[in-house]
Amino acid sequence: MARGKVQMKRIENPVHRQVTFCKRRAGLLKKAKELSVLCDAEIGVFIFSSHGKLFELATKGSMQGLIERYMKMKPTRVSHAEQTVETQTLDAKKEINLLKQEIEILQKGLRYMFDGGAGTMTLDELQVLEKNLEIWIYHVRSAKMDILFQEIQLLRNSEEVLTAANKYLQDKIEENTGVTNFIPMATDNTYPLTIPDDIFEC
Repeated sequence: MARGKVQMKRIENPVHRQVTFCKRRAGLLKKAKELSVLCDAEIGVFIFSSHGKLFELATKGSMQGLIERYMKMKPTRVSHAEQTVETQTLDAKKEINLLKQEIEILQKGLRYMFDGGAGTMTLDELQVLEKNLEIWIYHVRSAKMDILFQEIQLLRNSEEVLTAANKYLQDKIEENTGVTNFIPMATDNTYPLTIPDDIFEC
Protein backbone atom coordinates (compact mmCIF):
# COMPACT_ATOMS: atom_id res chain seq x y z
CA MET A 1 0.00 0.00 0.00
CA ALA A 2 1.44 3.36 -1.03
CA ARG A 3 2.22 5.87 1.69
CA GLY A 4 0.41 9.18 1.77
CA LYS A 5 2.16 12.34 0.64
CA VAL A 6 4.10 14.02 3.46
CA GLN A 7 3.13 17.62 4.09
CA MET A 8 6.14 19.95 4.07
CA LYS A 9 5.60 21.73 7.38
CA ARG A 10 7.06 21.62 10.87
CA ILE A 11 6.14 18.53 12.88
CA GLU A 12 4.50 19.75 16.05
CA ASN A 13 4.86 16.53 18.09
CA PRO A 14 8.43 16.60 19.52
CA VAL A 15 8.74 12.80 19.64
CA HIS A 16 7.67 12.38 16.03
CA ARG A 17 9.91 15.29 15.04
CA GLN A 18 12.98 13.67 16.66
CA VAL A 19 12.27 10.28 15.09
CA THR A 20 11.85 11.87 11.65
CA PHE A 21 15.08 13.84 12.09
CA CYS A 22 17.08 10.71 12.91
CA LYS A 23 15.65 8.77 9.96
CA ARG A 24 16.06 11.59 7.44
CA ARG A 25 19.57 12.42 8.69
CA ALA A 26 20.69 8.83 8.26
CA GLY A 27 19.15 8.71 4.79
CA LEU A 28 20.83 11.97 3.74
CA LEU A 29 24.28 10.84 4.90
CA LYS A 30 23.80 7.47 3.19
CA LYS A 31 22.91 9.19 -0.11
CA ALA A 32 25.97 11.44 0.21
CA LYS A 33 28.25 8.42 0.67
CA GLU A 34 26.68 6.64 -2.31
CA LEU A 35 27.12 9.72 -4.51
CA SER A 36 30.77 9.98 -3.48
CA VAL A 37 31.47 6.33 -4.29
CA LEU A 38 29.54 6.21 -7.57
CA CYS A 39 30.80 9.51 -8.98
CA ASP A 40 34.19 9.83 -7.23
CA ALA A 41 33.08 13.14 -5.71
CA GLU A 42 34.29 14.86 -2.56
CA ILE A 43 31.30 15.71 -0.39
CA GLY A 44 31.04 17.56 2.90
CA VAL A 45 27.80 17.76 4.88
CA PHE A 46 26.99 19.81 8.00
CA ILE A 47 23.80 19.14 9.98
CA PHE A 48 22.73 20.99 13.13
CA SER A 49 19.82 19.55 15.06
CA SER A 50 17.14 21.69 16.70
CA HIS A 51 19.08 21.28 19.97
CA GLY A 52 22.30 22.57 18.39
CA LYS A 53 24.05 19.21 18.07
CA LEU A 54 26.44 18.96 15.11
CA PHE A 55 26.56 16.05 12.68
CA GLU A 56 29.09 16.09 9.85
CA LEU A 57 30.37 13.92 7.04
CA ALA A 58 33.48 14.19 4.86
CA THR A 59 33.57 11.44 2.26
CA LYS A 60 37.25 11.94 1.40
CA GLY A 61 39.85 13.23 3.80
CA SER A 62 38.75 15.50 6.62
CA MET A 63 36.15 18.21 6.92
CA GLN A 64 38.90 20.73 7.64
CA GLY A 65 40.57 19.82 4.36
CA LEU A 66 37.31 20.37 2.46
CA ILE A 67 36.81 23.74 4.15
CA GLU A 68 40.33 24.88 3.26
CA ARG A 69 39.80 23.82 -0.35
CA TYR A 70 36.51 25.73 -0.44
CA MET A 71 38.14 28.88 0.94
CA LYS A 72 40.84 28.68 -1.74
CA MET A 73 38.21 28.45 -4.47
CA LYS A 74 36.05 31.29 -3.11
CA PRO A 75 38.37 34.23 -4.07
CA THR A 76 38.46 32.94 -7.65
CA ARG A 77 34.67 32.90 -7.80
CA VAL A 78 34.52 36.42 -6.37
CA SER A 79 37.09 37.66 -8.88
CA HIS A 80 34.98 36.29 -11.74
CA ALA A 81 31.96 38.22 -10.44
CA GLU A 82 34.02 41.39 -10.08
CA GLN A 83 35.37 40.92 -13.60
CA THR A 84 31.82 40.61 -14.95
CA VAL A 85 30.76 43.83 -13.21
CA GLU A 86 33.85 45.61 -14.49
CA THR A 87 33.14 44.46 -18.05
CA GLN A 88 29.54 45.70 -17.83
CA THR A 89 30.77 49.06 -16.51
CA LEU A 90 33.23 49.42 -19.39
CA ASP A 91 30.51 48.57 -21.91
CA ALA A 92 28.21 51.21 -20.38
CA LYS A 93 30.98 53.84 -20.49
CA LYS A 94 31.72 52.95 -24.10
CA GLU A 95 28.05 53.33 -25.04
CA ILE A 96 27.87 56.69 -23.25
CA ASN A 97 30.94 57.94 -25.13
CA LEU A 98 29.44 56.85 -28.45
CA LEU A 99 26.20 58.69 -27.66
CA LYS A 100 28.16 61.82 -26.72
CA GLN A 101 30.06 61.68 -30.01
CA GLU A 102 26.82 61.26 -31.95
CA ILE A 103 25.23 64.24 -30.16
CA GLU A 104 28.28 66.39 -30.91
CA ILE A 105 28.10 65.43 -34.59
CA LEU A 106 24.39 66.28 -34.73
CA GLN A 107 24.94 69.65 -33.07
CA LYS A 108 27.80 70.35 -35.45
CA GLY A 109 25.60 69.35 -38.38
CA LEU A 110 22.84 71.72 -37.27
CA ARG A 111 25.32 74.59 -37.09
CA TYR A 112 26.64 73.56 -40.50
CA MET A 113 23.16 73.68 -42.06
CA PHE A 114 21.67 76.73 -40.37
CA ASP A 115 24.78 78.91 -40.25
CA GLY A 116 25.33 78.76 -43.99
CA GLY A 117 27.95 76.03 -43.95
CA ALA A 118 30.08 77.65 -41.26
CA GLY A 119 32.73 75.31 -39.92
CA THR A 120 34.04 72.09 -41.42
CA MET A 121 32.90 68.48 -41.09
CA THR A 122 34.83 65.33 -41.87
CA LEU A 123 33.55 62.65 -44.23
CA ASP A 124 32.67 60.33 -41.34
CA GLU A 125 30.74 63.11 -39.59
CA LEU A 126 28.82 63.90 -42.78
CA GLN A 127 27.93 60.23 -43.22
CA VAL A 128 26.61 60.03 -39.65
CA LEU A 129 24.62 63.22 -40.21
CA GLU A 130 23.21 61.86 -43.47
CA LYS A 131 22.10 58.65 -41.75
CA ASN A 132 20.29 60.56 -39.00
CA LEU A 133 18.64 62.88 -41.53
CA GLU A 134 17.30 59.86 -43.42
CA ILE A 135 15.83 58.51 -40.18
CA TRP A 136 14.23 61.89 -39.40
CA ILE A 137 12.77 62.16 -42.91
CA TYR A 138 11.28 58.68 -42.57
CA HIS A 139 9.56 59.60 -39.29
CA VAL A 140 8.31 62.93 -40.72
CA ARG A 141 6.83 61.20 -43.76
CA SER A 142 5.19 58.56 -41.58
CA ALA A 143 3.59 61.24 -39.39
CA LYS A 144 2.47 63.13 -42.52
CA MET A 145 0.81 60.02 -43.99
CA ASP A 146 -1.00 59.35 -40.70
CA ILE A 147 -2.42 62.89 -40.66
CA LEU A 148 -3.49 62.67 -44.32
CA PHE A 149 -5.20 59.36 -43.70
CA GLN A 150 -7.13 60.83 -40.75
CA GLU A 151 -8.23 63.84 -42.83
CA ILE A 152 -9.38 61.59 -45.69
CA GLN A 153 -11.38 59.51 -43.23
CA LEU A 154 -13.03 62.66 -41.83
CA LEU A 155 -13.96 63.78 -45.36
CA ARG A 156 -15.47 60.38 -46.09
CA ASN A 157 -17.52 60.54 -42.90
CA SER A 158 -18.72 64.06 -43.81
CA GLU A 159 -19.66 62.86 -47.29
CA GLU A 160 -21.75 60.04 -45.83
CA VAL A 161 -23.54 62.50 -43.53
CA LEU A 162 -24.32 64.90 -46.39
CA THR A 163 -25.52 62.05 -48.59
CA ALA A 164 -27.87 60.86 -45.85
CA ALA A 165 -29.19 64.41 -45.32
CA ASN A 166 -29.77 64.87 -49.06
CA LYS A 167 -31.62 61.56 -49.26
CA TYR A 168 -33.81 62.54 -46.33
CA LEU A 169 -34.70 65.89 -47.94
CA GLN A 170 -35.58 64.27 -51.26
CA ASP A 171 -37.80 61.72 -49.50
CA LYS A 172 -39.61 64.51 -47.62
CA ILE A 173 -40.16 66.53 -50.81
CA GLU A 174 -41.54 63.48 -52.64
CA GLU A 175 -43.78 62.71 -49.67
CA ASN A 176 -45.21 66.26 -49.50
CA THR A 177 -45.43 67.15 -53.21
CA GLY A 178 -45.33 63.86 -55.05
CA VAL A 179 -42.51 65.21 -57.22
CA THR A 180 -39.68 62.80 -58.02
CA ASN A 181 -36.21 63.57 -59.35
CA PHE A 182 -36.37 66.89 -57.54
CA ILE A 183 -33.89 69.54 -58.68
CA PRO A 184 -33.04 72.15 -56.00
CA MET A 185 -34.12 75.67 -56.95
CA ALA A 186 -34.36 79.07 -55.31
CA THR A 187 -37.37 79.74 -53.08
CA ASP A 188 -38.78 82.61 -51.05
CA ASN A 189 -39.91 80.36 -48.20
CA THR A 190 -38.58 81.70 -44.92
CA TYR A 191 -39.45 78.74 -42.72
CA PRO A 192 -36.63 76.29 -42.02
CA LEU A 193 -36.84 72.63 -42.89
CA THR A 194 -36.10 70.56 -39.80
CA ILE A 195 -33.84 67.54 -40.26
CA PRO A 196 -33.77 64.89 -37.53
CA ASP A 197 -30.47 64.60 -35.69
CA ASP A 198 -30.37 60.81 -36.01
CA ILE A 199 -29.38 60.91 -39.68
CA PHE A 200 -26.13 62.64 -38.74
CA GLU A 201 -25.08 59.84 -36.44
CA CYS A 202 -22.34 57.74 -37.98
